[in-house]
Amino acid sequence: MGWHLLLYTALAILATGVNVIYCQFEWQSRDSFDEVRQQMDRVTKDNCPIQHLGDLYLPEDSVSHIPDIKEINVNPVFPNRTALLHLHNMAQSRAFFYSYILQTRFIRPAINDTYDPGMMYYFLSTVADVSSNPYINASAVYFSPNSSYTPSYRGFFNKTLPRFAPRTYREDDFNDPIHLERLSTRNTFTVRDLGAFPHDSLSEDYTSEFYRINEWYKKWLPDDVVGRHDTKTTYQVEIRYANNTNETFTFHGPRAADEIPGPVKWTRPYFDCGRSNKWLVAAVVPIADLYPRHTGFRHIEYPMYTAAVVMEMDFDRIDINQCPKGLGNNGPNLFADTSRCKKETTECEPIHGWGFRRGGYQCRCLPQFRLPTVVRRPFLGEIIERATAEQYYNNFDCLRIGWIHKKPVKWEKVPYLMREYYLDKFPEYRNSSKGAKSLHSKRLNIHDVLNFIRSVTASSCKQYHPQDLILHGDIAYGAEEQFENESKMAARLANFISAFLQISDPKEVFSGKRVADQPLTEDQMFGETLALVMGDSKIWAAGTYWERNKFTNRTLFAPLAYKEEQNPRKFKLEDLARLNKSEEVYLNKPWFRFLKQRWSTNFDSLEKYYMKIKLRYNETGENLKKYEHYPNHYRAANLNHGHWTTPYFDCEGKVKQWVMTYASPFFGWDSLKVKLEFKGVVAVTLPLDKLDINQCPDKYYVPNAFKDTHKCPRKNSYCVPILGRGFESGGYKCQCLQGYEYPLEDEFTYYDGQLVESEFLNIVDEKPSRYDTFQCRIAGASSVQSSFVVLFSVAVALLYYFRW
Repeated sequence: MGWHLLLYTALAILATGVNVIYCQFEWQSRDSFDEVRQQMDRVTKDNCPIQHLGDLYLPEDSVSHIPDIKEINVNPVFPNRTALLHLHNMAQSRAFFYSYILQTRFIRPAINDTYDPGMMYYFLSTVADVSSNPYINASAVYFSPNSSYTPSYRGFFNKTLPRFAPRTYREDDFNDPIHLERLSTRNTFTVRDLGAFPHDSLSEDYTSEFYRINEWYKKWLPDDVVGRHDTKTTYQVEIRYANNTNETFTFHGPRAADEIPGPVKWTRPYFDCGRSNKWLVAAVVPIADLYPRHTGFRHIEYPMYTAAVVMEMDFDRIDINQCPKGLGNNGPNLFADTSRCKKETTECEPIHGWGFRRGGYQCRCLPQFRLPTVVRRPFLGEIIERATAEQYYNNFDCLRIGWIHKKPVKWEKVPYLMREYYLDKFPEYRNSSKGAKSLHSKRLNIHDVLNFIRSVTASSCKQYHPQDLILHGDIAYGAEEQFENESKMAARLANFISAFLQISDPKEVFSGKRVADQPLTEDQMFGETLALVMGDSKIWAAGTYWERNKFTNRTLFAPLAYKEEQNPRKFKLEDLARLNKSEEVYLNKPWFRFLKQRWSTNFDSLEKYYMKIKLRYNETGENLKKYEHYPNHYRAANLNHGHWTTPYFDCEGKVKQWVMTYASPFFGWDSLKVKLEFKGVVAVTLPLDKLDINQCPDKYYVPNAFKDTHKCPRKNSYCVPILGRGFESGGYKCQCLQGYEYPLEDEFTYYDGQLVESEFLNIVDEKPSRYDTFQCRIAGASSVQSSFVVLFSVAVALLYYFRW
């Protein structure tokens, strides 16, 4: 009997352990999150080569709310999807660049050479994609078989590499001997040419079915088009060179925003087996080129997709939405309805920043319900997920509101004394300054300021003093966070130029047929600058501004790309070196001079990035070898090293609207290769009207010009910002304070800020207003019924009174 008892005990312990693995507490039912988590934990770097192919992929709907290019600039992209949006924009930008640069050979004279970028250009480009963007884990360019031309080998004209696929991924350098501190810096990268492998090894051929995890390759390649090949989307660039000569260049590229499907395709989450050994999600965009090359017969050349850009990020970093399906969460979503909110009295609302783990939501009260008096804010999902059964079933409920008020259908002017009362509370609305003077008031009137900003146009800007066209810096509060993706695009290009100038030496001599990359060319800088504008719809202009005599064979060089409408197919590109007036020379721009002075001598604070590069042994690419400098490193600016300008109206520039500029510096060796020096600046121009205004209260030291300008009744409600409203007033909601309740019969439980602002202006303009009705009332009983205790107490008091 003893061994039977031991067996039953062991089985019970095992069952308990399995239960703990499947769910946190016994009251929680097993759901799709547990299934996915178990599948992810089952696959490791040691057993992934022998796992079934289906186990290396997660369901396609495990990533929800994937950014759609047709929804960008139409509906707001909330913070829990900005990382995916940046992945989308980066892949699109790189595909536009490579499509442009591979076809610009038709601009130049036909000589017995190729104008394609060298191999080191591809390697360092993928390194910059990862090094400047913490959320991007890997970047690669995969070419179709025999589609990649290169100038990196002597006598290789009009020949193709069998396979070519430069890829960079971030390495865990915790135990790396380079870093003796034993700290993960996230600044060490593994760079490989995945096109170099033995020809008889199908499992290493990324174009083969035996590669197993190459779904990203199959999204666009090979380009087996049925019918005509010349249906690839075309884009037009009007180029103006430094000598004032003009040229219009038309090239083929990825699909445009108005096409179905768009330019970006997404893969299912997959385990990157044998490479980074992480669960990744990839955005894939094709690269177009003209084939066949160098035939002398242009009429037989046709466009086709020859390669694909693949940008990958960690699946663990992507927020999941556990709320039920509904408006804003209509699916597909594998994790829908896995939240623990009590549906009888609460509803689920996702919050960002949780990644792939439970609890990234809050449970707020349904309409006609309120929070208990002892609760201050909505119930956090993280706390609910960790609750025991007793805590869960006895808490996290909202209380029903007793009396419900009907919305008023008719309202009148506010009485004179009441109007004076409100104007005393907001004195900036008494005899307020109009026009440009509204910017200089001691207490800003947000509506007058916004009216002035909207009144300045391209036709009227010249009638204002130049100082009136420059706003205070605190008006752009929040730009660093809301335009972070766009500033990363500028930092990425600055990072790449720094890497190329410090790593690639055109005078270096290698053994064999391999030759060093040539210096950066005019076309490459044109293409890189243009790709910033084409890749991110919020960037209206971008420029690469080189310091005097720092670009090869040029005194001044500053390519500027810009657009004149949203989502165009026609762009403009010009070299600002053609401007010779002192006030027009880009060297005198305040942001250029600021960064030049800031980085004139001391470079110690720059980020240091390490690379472990392995490239092909020879042109046929049968195996890999270490790069001659292994490992190597370069220094570049991170996001915080850049400079934000204050908002200004670009009256004399190319983008005649209210904009902001973010500038990031890049660096290279001096002529003796002894120390670093400032080489120039990459700048992007962003529209001010895409910036959300925050009118809610904040700390006294927060530099926000519109801080605490909301119109919520402060005695019974508080202000909560609403994202996506843009540069307009009313981007908030008035939520009831603890101990108060929303009294109206409505589908909401708060007062919308836009409605509150509008009704307040009606008071100022002496028009009928219902502003007084936007009040939360004191939370009363949950129902209307008599209390025996109260009636008994009243009866005893009356008896005592009448007796005496």
